[in-house]
Order: sequence, then C-alpha cells, then structure tokens
Amino acid sequence: MTQKTIYTKKDGYQPGREASGGKSPPAAPKAAPAETPAAPAAPSAAKVLADPPTLEQLEQELKKSRYRANFKQTLRNTLFSLIVVAAVSALVAVLLLPVLQIHGASMAPTLQEGDIVVCLNAGGHRPGDLIAFYYNNNILIKRVIASPGDWVNIDENGVVAVNGEVLAEPYISQPALGSCDISFPYQVPDGRYFVLGDHRETSIDSRSSVMGCISKEMVIGRVMMRAWPLKDLRLFGRE
Repeated sequence: MTQKTIYTKKDGYQPGREASGGKSPPAAPKAAPAETPAAPAAPSAAKVLADPPTLEQLEQELKKSRYRANFKQTLRNTLFSLIVVAAVSALVAVLLLPVLQIHGASMAPTLQEGDIVVCLNAGGHRPGDLIAFYYNNNILIKRVIASPGDWVNIDENGVVAVNGEVLAEPYISQPALGSCDISFPYQVPDGRYFVLGDHRETSIDSRSSVMGCISKEMVIGRVMMRAWPLKDLRLFGRE
C-alpha cells in the first residue's frame, strides 16, 4: 500500500494512506482549548451609612470651615496692616517727625539731659525757634537767634542784640559771652542761621568759629514738643 501526502483546505498537508474510494484518513483529534482565567470580581458598592449626619451637624461643620477661612483672612489682613503702619511710622519718624533724645546741658534750662523731643521737618525757621541740625556726624539742638542777612551783636556781658534791638531772652539761665572768637557786629551769611544754646556759659555755637552759622541744608527740623518725661510735657510755640 502506497503512502501519500494528502492536502486539504482545512487541515493542510497530512500524511495518510491511500484508501479505497479516494477518501482521506480521519483527522487527528484537536487539543481542548486552555481554560480562560476567571475575571476579577467587580468591587463591591459603597456601603450606605448606617447613621448619616443630620442637617444641623452639616451646618455646624460648614460654620467651622467658614470660621477657619475667615480667621486666616483676618490674620493676613491684620499682619499686612501692621507692616504697613510700621513702615509708614518709620518713614514719618525719619522724614517728617524725627524723634530725638537730648544729651548734654547746652540747652538747659529749656531742655535737660534725657528729654525726648519731637521735631517737624519743615522750612521757614525764624528767630526764637529751637532747631535740630547735623554737625560732625552728630545731631545738635540750638535756638535760632538771627536769620540770613541780620546783624548780630553780643556785648561783654552776654547781652544779645539783633539789628540794633536787644533781645528779651526769658529762656536762658543768665547772659554770658561764653566761648566767642568772632568779631561783632557780625552779619549772618546768606542761607545760614545764627544759633545759640540757652546755657550760654558752656554752649558751643555760632559764637565760635569752630561751628559758625548753620546752613539750611544741615537743619533736620524745628523742635515742636517735649514728649518725655510726661510730667514735663510741653509744646514749643514760636517766641
């Protein structure tokens, strides 16, 4: 019996025996398909709360949440306001209303050691004003006696006259010529002020060529008030 290879559309080439009637041998049994793994179980549905919150409880939680949000907003606004106030106060204190503490006795009895005064940074100073000014990296306070162009004369007893008129000076302890090395009568240069301390015996001021007259650019401001000590609180008007 002759062995033949038989081709079919279904099974392809298959070895087999030639059978009577030209029939193909039976096909080999096919293997059973492998079992498909089971799909994972679907997640279970969320459980219904056995004891859901009441409407009152929800309102309380909402109020707490709003309170926390409002508190944070209020805190931020407060901090921002404090920073702005501090910055403005610093600018005002430096530029507009300088606050100074007195050291020394050159302005006694008007101002004493340790007094705290408030100045106004404004121009237009005139005789009788107390002014603060820069001098050799220090801040000094003296009294304006004469303005630019005025003629000043101080006699040997310390009596001061401006433009031929003797000044009434109730603010000094007693008149004195003090430390003086300039010649009188003396004319105040343009753009400058002739200043004296109220304690004439010891004050170093425009009578001495060491200091001379004060230029307008050196002036910080006019002393307006003694703020400390409180028992000696005083406003300084213009003489």
